[in-house]
Amino acid sequence: MIRSKQIKKPLYVLVVDDQEINRDVLGMILEDDYEVLYAENGRKAMEKIKANQDILSVILLDLLMPVMDGFSVLSLVHEDENLKRIPIIVLTADKSAELKALQMGAADFITKPFDMHEVILARVSRIIELSEGRQLISAAETDQLTMLYNRNFFFEYANRIYQYHPDWHMDAIVMNIEQFHAINALNGREFGDNVLRILGNEIRAFLGETKGIASRFEADRFEIYCLHQENYQALLDRFQNKLNEFANNAGIRLRMGVKPWQGGKGEPILLFDQARAACSMVRGNFKDHLMIYDEEMRMREILDQKLLNDLQQAVEEKQLKVFYQPKYNIQCTPPKLSSAEALIRWQHPELGMIPPGDFIPLFEGNGQISTVDNYVWSEAARQVAAWRDKFGITVPVSVNLSRVDLFDPELENRLNALIEQNGLEHRDLKLEVTESAYTENGDQVIDVVNRLRNDGFEIEMDDFGSGYSSLNMLSTMPIDFLKMDMKFIRNIETSEKDLKLVELVLDIAKYLNVPVVAEGVETEKQMEMLRVAKCELVQGFYFSRPLPAEEFEKLIGREVLGYRI
Repeated sequence: MIRSKQIKKPLYVLVVDDQEINRDVLGMILEDDYEVLYAENGRKAMEKIKANQDILSVILLDLLMPVMDGFSVLSLVHEDENLKRIPIIVLTADKSAELKALQMGAADFITKPFDMHEVILARVSRIIELSEGRQLISAAETDQLTMLYNRNFFFEYANRIYQYHPDWHMDAIVMNIEQFHAINALNGREFGDNVLRILGNEIRAFLGETKGIASRFEADRFEIYCLHQENYQALLDRFQNKLNEFANNAGIRLRMGVKPWQGGKGEPILLFDQARAACSMVRGNFKDHLMIYDEEMRMREILDQKLLNDLQQAVEEKQLKVFYQPKYNIQCTPPKLSSAEALIRWQHPELGMIPPGDFIPLFEGNGQISTVDNYVWSEAARQVAAWRDKFGITVPVSVNLSRVDLFDPELENRLNALIEQNGLEHRDLKLEVTESAYTENGDQVIDVVNRLRNDGFEIEMDDFGSGYSSLNMLSTMPIDFLKMDMKFIRNIETSEKDLKLVELVLDIAKYLNVPVVAEGVETEKQMEMLRVAKCELVQGFYFSRPLPAEEFEKLIGREVLGYRI
């Protein structure tokens, strides 16, 4: 088999010297190994450099020349981002000029006269190898789209700044582009790349005015480690305005989180964790796009971490308490207890009673909400069975299914197992799915919900009106009950528009033959207005706050059996 011979790419060297004899000597030394270009002064050299910038491997530069000297060439090359990668070896007989040239960025020097040809070849070869190595490292350490550092190199250099410059007061800044995936989808990847490139250029321009470094993380996250800034809003506005100049009609919005220097020690990776947490706080916020990490946020993070650490112990020790808020049928006189909703509280041994708003969003964001949900399902199913055995009647209880639960392949088996273990009917454990779950993951959620309904479970759409579903979607969503968000109810006593909106929802539900549960009913007048409007079920403080199981049991005895326990 004949092997094809690999053709070696030629290397180009530019020799710049005003003396023709010097150019000829260097040409003879180099011509066997390199393609040699020539220039007789600095001005001609700059023309040759710019015309051949993509192929030049090294420049051999005389310092003392007419028209433009070598020092001027050094300065011009190193001020140009496109040229500064080309290494320069200075040619001089003046020892004092060597130090100045090296300080200006020269890579090496060759002493005149040129008497040791092997030394010259060795120096040229070594400088080219070092330059190519640096370029390979540069390509690996930077994002080629924005020319900012990649993650690993960014933290390596940030740690060096922290270690070797302890007197520098450094801020950690994190920026994200809101809904960048949607920008790409609507405008194309080339447009999205231009957005990233423009933002990267502006960040590099900012860093040219101060000390610091920056990185592009992932697709649309930028991190900046820079000297302390007095006005973060002005900095955010600077970057935002640059994007607006490029594409004002595209609706590109930045959000920024900052962990400012506050004295004391703060390793970069910790500072950026905190800045990132601050940036996440303004995700989706249409009013505020800047968040400064402060002491309150630090304490919240500490609390969050403690709750995450303590969750498993809370389940094992039954610190999680299931409360039950009754639902009443108001289309009969007097209103009749119909069912209940299971709500979770946390009786923490150190922190006391923790409301769900302090831990449910945390566990949803960290993927641990299923642990809480499974606990509630189990406790609710056991409690429904216990009341049935004690009173001879069944009070159905609604439990929540989170988005994570809906994509658990074992969900159906888990719920059916609870029904069988407690001897319940499927309708005794009603399943609440939020409106937003239907709209965000429509087809998949509908498939899961249809299977659960086929098993016999009844489905309640929770928080209707708090999300973005269109009315025509209601006809395709598999639901058995519609829970009207409390925002609808809050002002019906004083706002005719709010009352009309409630009546509209009730009319639509009636047309779809779906009963409505009104949440957040707090006054007798609200209850009466809903009754007149033909709302069937209500829950809220007017009837009862959420009750622990033992108190709800007393309510069953009082409301259903007519006696006190």
